Amino acid sequence: MSFRPASEVGFTTATTRFVAPGSVTNGEFGLFEWRMEARQPGARPHFHKTFSESFYVLEGEITLLDGEEWVTAGEGDFLYVPSHRPHAFRNDSDAPVRMLILFSPGIAREDFFLEVRDAKGLSPAELVAFYERHDQYNL
Repeated sequence: MSFRPASEVGFTTATTRFVAPGSVTNGEFGLFEWRMEARQPGARPHFHKTFSESFYVLEGEITLLDGEEWVTAGEGDFLYVPSHRPHAFRNDSDAPVRMLILFSPGIAREDFFLEVRDAKGLSPAELVAFYERHDQYNL
């Protein structure tokens, strides 16, 4: 058994704390903490081919697309999204939100979050290639 405090294995971007990236869990899962301020857009509708994504709300209220409809989730709510299923999220509320995002299996999803800021200057074709390299297919 390997135990490491999140502060030792995780690292942070502006909105994401990598609690247990796949590099620490032998690729079995990735666990990230996501924070959003009030009234912020989040991930636009997309899907992944090789991993599932699950959301667990710790604080606040988040609006999630579950593949067919937008639902509101609050503290303690959980949403599982299998691979190939469209999903998205945004904060429509007047308060910040904090949630856990679980990726399974634990591909190197942290690379996407670290590189996405630099992707803003890419051409449309380069942007599509960037997202595909990270197994994200925007709708």
